[in-house]
Amino acid sequence: MNPVDGLFRSVGDGILLCKLINAAVPETIDVRAVNIKKKAKELNIYEKTENHNLSINAAKSIGCSVVNIGPTDLIEGKPILVLGLVWQIIKIQLTSTINLKNHPELMRLLLDGETLEEFMKLPPDQILLRWVNYHLSAAGHPKKVNNFSSDLQDATAYSVLLHHIAPHDCDLCHETVPEERAAHVIRNARKLQVETFIKPRDITSGNPKLNMSFVAQLFNTCPALDLVEEELKQLEEILYDDVGDTREERVFRMWINSLAIDGVYINHLFSDMRDGINLLKVFEKIEKGIVSWQKVNLVAPNKFKQVENCNYCVVLGKQLKFSLVNIGGADIFEGAKKLILSIIWQSMRYQQLKLLSGLSKGQAEITDKDIIDWANAKVRQGGRIKSQIVAFRDLGLSDALYLLDLVHAVEPRAVNWDQVSQGKSDDDKASNAKYAISCAQKIGAAVFLTYEDIVEVKPKMMMTFVASLMSLDMHNNA
Repeated sequence: MNPVDGLFRSVGDGILLCKLINAAVPETIDVRAVNIKKKAKELNIYEKTENHNLSINAAKSIGCSVVNIGPTDLIEGKPILVLGLVWQIIKIQLTSTINLKNHPELMRLLLDGETLEEFMKLPPDQILLRWVNYHLSAAGHPKKVNNFSSDLQDATAYSVLLHHIAPHDCDLCHETVPEERAAHVIRNARKLQVETFIKPRDITSGNPKLNMSFVAQLFNTCPALDLVEEELKQLEEILYDDVGDTREERVFRMWINSLAIDGVYINHLFSDMRDGINLLKVFEKIEKGIVSWQKVNLVAPNKFKQVENCNYCVVLGKQLKFSLVNIGGADIFEGAKKLILSIIWQSMRYQQLKLLSGLSKGQAEITDKDIIDWANAKVRQGGRIKSQIVAFRDLGLSDALYLLDLVHAVEPRAVNWDQVSQGKSDDDKASNAKYAISCAQKIGAAVFLTYEDIVEVKPKMMMTFVASLMSLDMHNNA
């Protein structure tokens, strides 16, 4: 790869980005949906565009912000946009497991008086800084690291950190020249099998992205934190919740992050809604002008002010005609999971139906029945299997054949039917469901559900999938 512009050329056909996304979050993209080169023949513009539709929508589904990034930008290799997207994917790869669920020993980093819920709200980069400082303090180092740039430039903190987490492998770095000390630090890291790509100059220049990546690699390789049995028991109630709720939480979190709301990036859905401000920003995004910001406590340092905001969320939710029976502001503040999931689901649904109503010609309000009628008509007109559904809970949807037929009806070239299984086993259903999601993303549909949602026929998630295809089709035919 040419070191000057090799990256920007290499992403042009979309294949590299699809591979990078799968390296970051395995099986995000079904590789059967990726257009690949045959006999060294270059992909045509249509095939490249499909690959980038797939990579952009898949990136969105794992939490990347892709606002103002389109297939043409990536085909042309626009440096700022390519670097921005690639960095987001790499960051997700390096930090996606830095949480209590994957590393319960992180409990050791809780501050005096801090609750588990408060700790879980921290973004991964803040957890990493706390991890570094925990070990620096334990090693008796007098300074604290508050950032990934100037506080790490002289490489001293790295030297102390590595020696403390792996004293038998990593000696202290006594070089007087910072760049030589940084080189020693990197050699020590490699003794721990850290496959780092950072260079001494990156450390001494205070490159925040590369330093954060390096710290994440060190943590992922050697966290050096112990956890006692009693502490692990405290975690069980939080860490082993209903799997379905966990999947929904992730889907809704990624959907909110895809909205690209200024100042909003959700790391933990329930705790990040606690002060009401993020939820109000979501409402404002889906219905511009609904929030009277003079009524909002933008600085909400205590429970009283935060509950006030949450009460206002309930008022606005009712204005949006959400079903909020027995839901109060205190429930949002306390992180009541089922209730918060319900509010976010209704927000997502509201946005999708509003988009469809805007695209429809003269129809004021779109209903579930309208979406089903559209899908059945589309499949009758251009499908291969031509089956029909009555509701989004139809168990026949579990094999994903109807969904694949619908994708085919919207764009006939999108589905390679040789890759589709006609079997009815769980593996056959899962294979088809994964392929259906990637095929939908490939033609430009923004879908956030998981393949399990299809196999288990989760009606809400089915509705979002079909509605996304309907929006795409109406937009293409507008």
